[in-house]
Amino acid sequence: MITPEYFYNKLKIINPGACIHNYTLSKCEEFVPVINRINELKKKKNAVILAHSYVNPEIVYGVADFVGDSYGLSKDAKKTDADIIIFAAVKFMAETAKILNPGKEVLVPSQYNGCSLADSITRDDVITLRKQYPEYSFICYINTNADVKAECDICVTSSNVYNVIENCPSDKIYFLPDRLMGLNIIEEMKRRGICKDIKLWTGKCYVHEEYKHEMIYQLKFQFDNLKVLAHPECSPEVLHQSDFTGSTSDLLKYMETASDGNAYLMLTECGITSRLQVEMPEKKIVGSCTLCKYMRSNTLDDILRVLENPEDNDRIILNEDISLKALTCVEAMFKYAEK
Repeated sequence: MITPEYFYNKLKIINPGACIHNYTLSKCEEFVPVINRINELKKKKNAVILAHSYVNPEIVYGVADFVGDSYGLSKDAKKTDADIIIFAAVKFMAETAKILNPGKEVLVPSQYNGCSLADSITRDDVITLRKQYPEYSFICYINTNADVKAECDICVTSSNVYNVIENCPSDKIYFLPDRLMGLNIIEEMKRRGICKDIKLWTGKCYVHEEYKHEMIYQLKFQFDNLKVLAHPECSPEVLHQSDFTGSTSDLLKYMETASDGNAYLMLTECGITSRLQVEMPEKKIVGSCTLCKYMRSNTLDDILRVLENPEDNDRIILNEDISLKALTCVEAMFKYAEK
């Protein structure tokens, strides 16, 4: 059983700018009864909670069984023996868990589970594009809905995108929906000496689109020893000014061995900053981060609600044909990512 004092001592270090709560003792006293009830019900119902690093810290440190990025959580979903999967993230990630676990119940504890990037393209868009570009392999970012994945050949995450693109046997690729990531792919393939014709969709993540290279310049004037870490959904101009680029898990791994003598700017959603403040308090994090309204819509109360009495709109239900076609797309990711 978690106590309010334990939870407060764990989370009090989090800067209010990196989360939506100030983790006072009184706030932790509100959270802990719900956390303990959730953990009790998980055992009774053989449920597992997957949480993306971008969701609120009380979920990450209170009830989550697995925490990570899209790729890592996809693998966790694939190997779990739980009867119920609760995916604290956004809907497209929960759909991926359902695709990999068609016989399990998958629930999303969010009242607002869209995504600006995933919602920028539809299945009909992909069907139209495939008619226009019949010779192209269609590779989709995991930030897409299941019916879009069903119309694509290979799925990628920010952890494996460059390797999948390089290993894909086709030299003609249509990448969707993230245009900024696509521009970074084109630059990385040139750097690797890989010649591919890559066309792009127009979608963007509203969180990562906000970061501008001018902000980096300003902070580098303030901190001589500044190291900049960026997510590949940022623009190429931002990545040019960064010292390291990677997925959320890659950023955390980098920081595990990073020097305590530097200052670090994290250009991704605030969840990474929160995790660093809790797990690596000796590291100096500077600058601002951006909250994702979709990820932050997951709450402890909704996790408890879907455990106790899930409603139809909490359940991930996929058409069988779409699910099977999307599975082929996702399985191709594992094949090409780990070559």
